[in-house]
Amino acid sequence: MLYEDNHIIVVNKRAGDIVQGDKTGDKPLSDIVKDYIAEKYNKPGNVYLGVVHRLDRPTTGIVLFSKTSKALPRLNKLFAEKSAKKTYWALVKNPPPKTQDTLVHWLKKNPKKNKSTAFTKDTDGSKKAILHYKIIKQLDNFYLLEIDLETGRHHQIRAQLASIGCSIKGDLKYGFDRSNKDASISLHARTLSFIHPVKKEPVFIEAPLPKDPLWNACSL
Repeated sequence: MLYEDNHIIVVNKRAGDIVQGDKTGDKPLSDIVKDYIAEKYNKPGNVYLGVVHRLDRPTTGIVLFSKTSKALPRLNKLFAEKSAKKTYWALVKNPPPKTQDTLVHWLKKNPKKNKSTAFTKDTDGSKKAILHYKIIKQLDNFYLLEIDLETGRHHQIRAQLASIGCSIKGDLKYGFDRSNKDASISLHARTLSFIHPVKKEPVFIEAPLPKDPLWNACSL
């Protein structure tokens, strides 16, 4: 757990965890957090937990849940109005064209393949996607990018970076040449800042990086 109070709980998701249940039938992170709350507070019966946002299964980092029905619609509003600020870190092998830039694409999702394609102009069925990136560290064979999202589209970071020749390490679906050993991709939801939905105080959360030699080299 990265943060917990009466209204919200924030966890550092591991690669492979799904946030909500899906057709795989694997136990989702939401159920794991419910079990934790039930045990910690000795709660009988059903535990309330609201899912505020999601992360792709192979991605790691910050996931925020609501513990009360009072906080959930307020958190949903924060995210809908983009008042919650998220940054991501990604490891890419190829250097991007610029040390920092804004990428604007139109993403079209293919539900059958669970994949999005990035286009440079509006296309039938596509949605506009905007992100900002900058190189924050150069490693021996990889570049560490920090990414701020303006929109929250399906596989947005993965598809947009791949479209400029910067597939994320381990992301076979978007063009990287080999997978990571743990089936993760090297994309990490690093920080989250927002105004608490009930206390109205600023909250800042930073998720520790995965325990991995390459991520270890990314500490600034």
